[in-house]
Amino acid sequence: MAERYDLVVIGAGPGGYVAAIRAAQLGKKVACVEKRPTLGGTCLNVGCIPSKALLDSSEFFAHAKHKLGKHGVIVPKVDLDVLTMMKRKDGVVKANVDGIAYLFKKYGVTPVYGTARLDGPGKVDVKLNDGKSTTLEAVAILLATGSEPSSLPSLPFDGKHIVSSTEALTFEKVPEQLIVVGGGYIGLELGSVWARLGSKVTVLEFLPRILPLTDTEIATLAHKSLAKQGLTFHLDTKVTAAKVHANKVTVTAASKDGEHKFEADKVLVSVGRRAVTQGIGLEEAGIKMDKGKVIVDDKFQTSAANVYAIGDLIDGPMLAHKAMEEGFAFAEMLAGQPAHVNYDAIPSVVYTWPEIAAVGKTEEQLKEAGVEYRVGKFPFLASGRARAMDETEGIVKVLADAKTDRLLGVHIFGPRASELIAEAVTTMEFVGSAEDIARIVHAHPTLSEALGEAARVAYFGKAIHV
Repeated sequence: MAERYDLVVIGAGPGGYVAAIRAAQLGKKVACVEKRPTLGGTCLNVGCIPSKALLDSSEFFAHAKHKLGKHGVIVPKVDLDVLTMMKRKDGVVKANVDGIAYLFKKYGVTPVYGTARLDGPGKVDVKLNDGKSTTLEAVAILLATGSEPSSLPSLPFDGKHIVSSTEALTFEKVPEQLIVVGGGYIGLELGSVWARLGSKVTVLEFLPRILPLTDTEIATLAHKSLAKQGLTFHLDTKVTAAKVHANKVTVTAASKDGEHKFEADKVLVSVGRRAVTQGIGLEEAGIKMDKGKVIVDDKFQTSAANVYAIGDLIDGPMLAHKAMEEGFAFAEMLAGQPAHVNYDAIPSVVYTWPEIAAVGKTEEQLKEAGVEYRVGKFPFLASGRARAMDETEGIVKVLADAKTDRLLGVHIFGPRASELIAEAVTTMEFVGSAEDIARIVHAHPTLSEALGEAARVAYFGKAIHV
């Protein structure tokens, strides 16, 4: 007889494991199916966590090589041990995935390791990783299968020379030359890692700018900064072919200037991600989709009874924290409790250095919508804490409604932007204003003062320190 649960979650990534844990905390009997041998999904295993581990390690290397001398810290010779760096990264990943396994055990979530498929109303067929099969029955089924790297017909992945972000996290040595196809956040983050470690990185971007979803002013500053760090950019450039020969890849690309050829040891294809929808029985279950995404209502219900979906499978930004909040909200709703996700206040972060973080509307979006707004900007060059850190590159940009002063967007390019953005998210969540941030007491000296000063410009028209 099949094991019966209140909830079966398919996928143990950030959305799935959060939903499973929260539902269990609320008294539900929960099983979570994961095709990998470890929990945590793409984010913990081959995405957010290992990439940030390498970003931090490569930042240490770059600081030791180029910045410590200004602080009076003299390092005669800086050597690089890539294998040790990778071992540390793997240790960080293991600690995180083991932590999820511990939480499953703590809250009574049953992990099931295998490939799941919907098998009729209330049933999930699982082909276990050990070769056996089992059927799980559930009152509710949550689809949280996440996403995978998109490929290009002209650049099929071979896992060795032409790679996705997954393989770019596991290089055993620094490639002398690395081509990154795609100027989005994943390509720029991993390109930054290998550029800091000594690789000559060339970015080929189909669009006329990098980071197309980022506020244009901020993206322009980031472009200039990354170029100073050694990354070479070719915009308005379409890759048309690639050939591997003698452990080298020759990429052919077309631009307004004609056809060009680029040669590299590795090519990282980073042109976005696509929802994992194949092989899980969506069509057979009658689940409606649109443009590769599962259609859900405001309670995450699909067109199939008692089948729900969250995260990268549904509309919205493909961000781990968005999926986590949806997983939490879904579990609360399943237990009959009120819950919501404010999609207007989901932050985004690009972990280059300096970092980029944003929440709310860009200036371009406000102009397009015809919204009257005020802008407040403050440079980190005028921040005492940033000067002390020798990290003065970047700005904070605050956008507020011209009539009501309601905070509409905050965009940060600078040191620790990923942490600074939280104050702006909180203010927007509580429908706050630029004046609210301007009148908050920010500790001195801190980087957070830059946000307060930018808010002063937006509300009062002037800051104190510029």
